[in-house]
Amino acid sequence: ITLTMTMSNVSYYISNLLEKMTSTDKDFRFMATNDLMLELQKDSIKLDEDSERKVVTMLLKLLEDKNGEVQNLAVKCLAPLVSKVKEPQVETMVDTLCSNMMSDKELLRDISSMGLKTVIAELPLSSSGLSLTVSVCKKITSQLIGAMGKQEDVSVQLEALDILSDMLGRLSGALVSFHSSLLSSLLPQLTSPRMAVRKRSILALGHLVPCCSPALFSQLTEHLLTELAKGPPTSVTRTYIQCLATISRQGGHRVGEHLEKLIPMVVKFTGVEDDELREYCFQAFEAFIRRCPPHVATVTQLCLKFMTFDPNYNYDDEEQQEEDSMDVEEGLDEESDDEYSDDDDMSWKVRRSSIKCLEALIHTRRDLLLSFYSSICPALLARFKEREENVRADVFAAFSTLLRQTRVGSSHHGNIKAGSDSALSREEEPAVAMLETQVPVIVKTLHRQLKEKSIKSRQGCFCLLTELSHTVPGALEQHIPALIPGIVFSLTDKSTSSNMRIDALSFFHVLLLSHPPQAFQPHMQVLLPPVVACVEDTFYKITSEALLVAQQLVRVMRPQGQSATAGRFDPKPFVKEVFSATLKRLKATDIDQEVKERAISCMGHMVCHLGDHLGAELQGVLAIFLERLKNEITRLTAVRTITLISASPLKINLSSILPETLSVLGSFLRKNQRALKLGTLACLTALVTHHAGSIKPAALEPILSELPALVDEGDMHVSQVSVTLLTCMAKWCPSSLAKISSSVLPGVFRLVHSPLLQGAALAAILDFLQALVLSKTSNLGYSQLLKSLTDPFHRSQSSDSTIIHRQSYQSVARCVAALSASCSKETPATVAGLMQEVKNPGSPESARVLALLCLGELGRSGSLGRSKEVQGVILEAISSTNEEVKTAASCALGSMAVGSLDEYLPFLLKEISAQPRRQYLLLHSLKEVISACPASSLSAHVESIWALLFDNCECQEEGTRNLVAECLGKLTLVNAAQLLPRLKQLLRAGDFLKTLQDEDINVRRVALVMFNSAAHNKPSLIRGLLATVLPHLYKETQIRKDLIREVEMGPFKHTVDDGLDVRKAAFECMYTLLDSCLEGLNVLQFLDHVEEGLKDHYDIRRVMLVPAHCPESPPSLLLQVKAGSVKQEFEKQEELRRSAMRAVAALLAVPEVERSPSMTDFADQIRTNADMASIYQSIQGGEGGGSGPAESMDIS
Repeated sequence: ITLTMTMSNVSYYISNLLEKMTSTDKDFRFMATNDLMLELQKDSIKLDEDSERKVVTMLLKLLEDKNGEVQNLAVKCLAPLVSKVKEPQVETMVDTLCSNMMSDKELLRDISSMGLKTVIAELPLSSSGLSLTVSVCKKITSQLIGAMGKQEDVSVQLEALDILSDMLGRLSGALVSFHSSLLSSLLPQLTSPRMAVRKRSILALGHLVPCCSPALFSQLTEHLLTELAKGPPTSVTRTYIQCLATISRQGGHRVGEHLEKLIPMVVKFTGVEDDELREYCFQAFEAFIRRCPPHVATVTQLCLKFMTFDPNYNYDDEEQQEEDSMDVEEGLDEESDDEYSDDDDMSWKVRRSSIKCLEALIHTRRDLLLSFYSSICPALLARFKEREENVRADVFAAFSTLLRQTRVGSSHHGNIKAGSDSALSREEEPAVAMLETQVPVIVKTLHRQLKEKSIKSRQGCFCLLTELSHTVPGALEQHIPALIPGIVFSLTDKSTSSNMRIDALSFFHVLLLSHPPQAFQPHMQVLLPPVVACVEDTFYKITSEALLVAQQLVRVMRPQGQSATAGRFDPKPFVKEVFSATLKRLKATDIDQEVKERAISCMGHMVCHLGDHLGAELQGVLAIFLERLKNEITRLTAVRTITLISASPLKINLSSILPETLSVLGSFLRKNQRALKLGTLACLTALVTHHAGSIKPAALEPILSELPALVDEGDMHVSQVSVTLLTCMAKWCPSSLAKISSSVLPGVFRLVHSPLLQGAALAAILDFLQALVLSKTSNLGYSQLLKSLTDPFHRSQSSDSTIIHRQSYQSVARCVAALSASCSKETPATVAGLMQEVKNPGSPESARVLALLCLGELGRSGSLGRSKEVQGVILEAISSTNEEVKTAASCALGSMAVGSLDEYLPFLLKEISAQPRRQYLLLHSLKEVISACPASSLSAHVESIWALLFDNCECQEEGTRNLVAECLGKLTLVNAAQLLPRLKQLLRAGDFLKTLQDEDINVRRVALVMFNSAAHNKPSLIRGLLATVLPHLYKETQIRKDLIREVEMGPFKHTVDDGLDVRKAAFECMYTLLDSCLEGLNVLQFLDHVEEGLKDHYDIRRVMLVPAHCPESPPSLLLQVKAGSVKQEFEKQEELRRSAMRAVAALLAVPEVERSPSMTDFADQIRTNADMASIYQSIQGGEGGGSGPAESMDIS
């Protein structure tokens, strides 16, 4: 009943509104239409059929209203109506709007075309509403095709084309049946006498391209080629070339197969003496290059030729040379250029488009970087003198792209490990080295332009120099005197815009950060005043940039950590100037938040670096810092600043604010803001370390009471920083830790026993325990701490105990060793106790394992005595029947050998030869020795280890062989120059590529594993080999029938595929290559093999993640994944579906994927299938769309 009530209520309310809409008063009509719009926007509204009809009729009538505002509102009402009314009403709307399009009244045409666009934007895309969408689109399309044929009225044609573009852009999938008729009606428009019609036809074709069939695409390309071959008038040629560029931008990889014919054609037209045509040719090249880089050499040559194309102007080189001394005349020169600069001179368009084309080339082909430095780089440098401001800006942009690509190169797989750094920098160095040689030329050309009137040029220069400082830090050091006048000019010049100042300041900031302080000290009196003036500027963005620069300048005045150079430069004359400007900003409370924060930070640096010059002002500044600490908005910055000041080598006296600061900081530890907690802990650590003398133990009590909550495995980093604070307290204020055993200590022990503890957090705990035991704090002696650490391992036989994780054995062993190292008197007794524990068969397994590991760690730190006895205990343990004890004993033996090589290594090697049964465990000990010992101490033993490993190469056990291989690899690194040739000799093939073709399938598999490792860790080694390796790699991905055999197991037959492991290794290599060498792959060829892999065995399908490149192929691939329901265990099937769904999520994240009709259908299938939809939701929610590789490959 209620529903019909609301229905009738609504229809009554709406009929009221409709009545008002017929009023003669335009305000009534306006308000009624507005109310209707609000009503229609409610989700709950339900209209009966009669109301629907009336509303639609009324709104269509209002489109012809005399009042413009009413018309506009009526159009807006159409949007919500589309989804609220039934199909016949939508069709009525569309029919009326379309026939209005043909009207003679221009206003009605305009408003109706707006109406149509509104309706098109609202049509449903999902499969449920698809029938409506299709029928509406058909109606509109057939009418529009008619309208386009109407040559007599251009504006009708333009509107029709506009609406078509909208419709194709959003719904081209629904128009598939119309594609060919659309194509045949759009192509003639390309020769229309009206430029605007041609432009819009090109746009419409562009929207048609992504989703039309390959046959239509070829038809379109062929048509353009045939027409171009006829040598039409230049204006038509321009249109066709523009059309090619658009198609290439929109059609993606499809253009690839036609490029062989297209490129020579476009190259030919660059020879025509028509500047605009040339511009379009280069735009077409740019589009080709961004999609699938073809004929690079040809295009590069053309670009280099035409980027200097300026027939109407004579660049006089001698004049350039002298210009340095002729700054005054330079200004006059400028104006005379403009007088005879011919308005009809279009050559700048050619230069600009060829430079943009080069930029696209640099951007897409990182692999050619080195050749760009010899070909493109000098050409771009020579064009810095370009006279046309817009073109010069593009030259700068292209050069900046070159710098960015060089930077991407030199940190492509940034800091893999600190150790491999030098190898990395050598590998990518050539490009950077070539760039460094060009720096003087760059500066010579730019420093003049920095003083020109043109703001765009100066911004381009600063942008370029900023990129340069990032790419080669320190490269500008010699040239700073040449750059300073330009920076100062942009900061002080009256006509300079705010953005220009901000650009100049941010470049100056980068320059200060990337170059040594001594380079700037001599210029301080020139640099400081303009920066201070900017700090006082009224525009907050300038102030905040200037404060950053001022902060760096303060650091330059007196650099810390280099006391030698500090004496040479006297900051005294400059302190007052910076101080008073910063103080003014620091005191102000009514300014922008960013300025507040940067003022605090800048003043903090002044106190830290120049506090001794501030005299009486200092206490006032500290008081302000305390105020800012109490303010929620600025507290985080204040915490960081106080941290900085308290660690200052000037030993700033903080006693006036210390007590209150400590209590405020204590309260921050309760706050739920992680950055604030971490900042506060660091600040407290600095205060306790440097100002312990002024802190009363009572002041630290409230802080200690907050720490137990922070020491928790839930957040390891916060725990680590908290433990570091405790360590400082133990060192500097030991009396404050009296009550620690009941508060925070149990939490620290819980952390030691946590499976998550490792790395820096573990190191912090080791430091803390050592500091604690040395601080002689009451009731926390060596034996107490030792007992708390090892207790849980002795209880583990009781049934209620929790399971102890393997990681916590290691952690506790390291803690025990750290404690012993601090109390060497206690060590002998501890060692004896541990040996007793191992020997005692009655003690629980966990206690024996722990005792062995503790002995190992003690041995590693070199504090084990009486080795004979220990050796006996260890050997006995290695022969134990208990697996855990055996493994622990082999670990312990390795650790002991690391601690005293000469004593244990010969013993270990002797045992490996003598005891074949224990070989595997003893080799584990040896691996530990080779991994952990420095090369210098191992070198004496290399030969004996090498010989031993070689004797065991042919061992029957595969596990042992793998272990020997690992040892050999690690050992080779100890002395690579000598040992690597030996290894290569033993490969017999000598060449890695030959091993990929070995007859033995296992050799091929291991070769692939090695290749995968190289691709992962040192991609530079294999980038050059891809062309030769990929065919072999792809060959290994194929299923080979001759490797599949049937095995009879009793009554059952079971198929065994010996090739599975090799295929898996090959696909894993392919996966790694996507990440590290994407630019060297032909993606379409790559995808063919991926597609094959998706039909393969479960293990291989799981490795697959479809790279999101080509919205054409995915649905077929992924449906195969779903359909491949082999009756395997349920979990495998489930995991496979999740993997498939990750791939779908990655594909749906591809830009403009909705244009692929097959993909849209596929997405709908997933959304409508409840089972699939739930998997998709969980992937989206839990794993962020799984679009790892997809992110870095926007080549869609």
